[in-house]
Amino acid sequence: MTQRHSDVTRRDLTRRTMLTGAAAGLAGAAVSSTANAAQEVPPPKARPRARELGIRVGSRETGKHNAITDVDGVRVGHTTLISGQGDEAVRTGVTMLVPHNGNPFEDVIPAGFHWLNGNGEMTGTAWLRESGLLSSPVGITNTGSVRVVRDALYALQAEEGKQSWSLPVVAETWDGKLNDTDGQHVTTAHARAAYRSARSGPVAEGNVGGGTGMICHGFKGGIGTSSRVLDGADGGWTVGVLVQANHGKRPRLTVQGVPVGEHIGADVVPLPGEAQQGAGSIITLVATNAPLSAQQCDRLAQRTALGIGRTGGAGENGSGDGTLAFSTAAAGRIPASLDGPPSAYTVEQLPNSAVDPLFYAVVEATEEAILNAMLAARTMTGFRGATAYELPDDKLLDTLAKYNRR
Repeated sequence: MTQRHSDVTRRDLTRRTMLTGAAAGLAGAAVSSTANAAQEVPPPKARPRARELGIRVGSRETGKHNAITDVDGVRVGHTTLISGQGDEAVRTGVTMLVPHNGNPFEDVIPAGFHWLNGNGEMTGTAWLRESGLLSSPVGITNTGSVRVVRDALYALQAEEGKQSWSLPVVAETWDGKLNDTDGQHVTTAHARAAYRSARSGPVAEGNVGGGTGMICHGFKGGIGTSSRVLDGADGGWTVGVLVQANHGKRPRLTVQGVPVGEHIGADVVPLPGEAQQGAGSIITLVATNAPLSAQQCDRLAQRTALGIGRTGGAGENGSGDGTLAFSTAAAGRIPASLDGPPSAYTVEQLPNSAVDPLFYAVVEATEEAILNAMLAARTMTGFRGATAYELPDDKLLDTLAKYNRR
């Protein structure tokens, strides 16, 4: 074990409880302490993102923050839970995405979804498929906490919305290798805190929120994000992607076409125990300010599979790979309910002949978001001593240099 890995492991083994977003000033920044004497813990210094290391994914420019929050109105918040060791290790949390600046329970927007492989859960999608509309914030957490987060959003709708019912969208990936997921440690208070902490601007990545205990391609995974801004000739629209990356096999990890996972194998950086690789999942959220119909949002969601594939993901049998895509364009919104007699509403959408640049942007942003998740994540030791090591950026850069891809 290298000194670098052992130092990080000792730091992560320190007994503590954390309820926080990942950094002051980042979307999802620190929230208030809760029960059981939980205390805020200053986050470690952020690791470099892909572009800060000189890794440029694709040809298109990013938005100001290279994050899903570059789409105006989109906000992200995290609640991160880290405490205990051994059988009592808690390494989990909640990530909340608020899709626009209006009331997310009342101002519904066009949305669609896609499953690359369906071994996972995303609540509310039956109605989303039927109506083509997103009518709630979107929560992401671990497999055992979907109900709690969904119920928290339902209660928030009763407080903030006018409708008498709600079918919130909450997605999951399994963090049981590092987290006591069967203990169901996420509470409604944690979900509410993530929602209340949602902010625009830079987004905390890596070991935060729902991504706290996640593993990607045999390295530590978690939350990642990226964005693209189309050229003026293509409409100048912005596309943002956020992932909770918990998928993939080490030998398949690919960066800029380079078989990185073959070079940084288990003999170089150990795998996190004997868990079946490829049995994880990835949840992807796509936002755009381009005026799109629900059907076009479906098509946008489908293209995230190409970005997942470019990094080596394959939608394995044991993987739950779900994507939700939505349009924030004001011209596409209609009220969730009407007061008075029925009225007709006019909405706008791009012609299908104009959506290809959006497809390309989604593919690039998804690929980079996955890479950012892995680069931001730090080595973590969790449930029963299992350790997921971070992707070492020095070894990554050395591998890319061998192929002249730096």
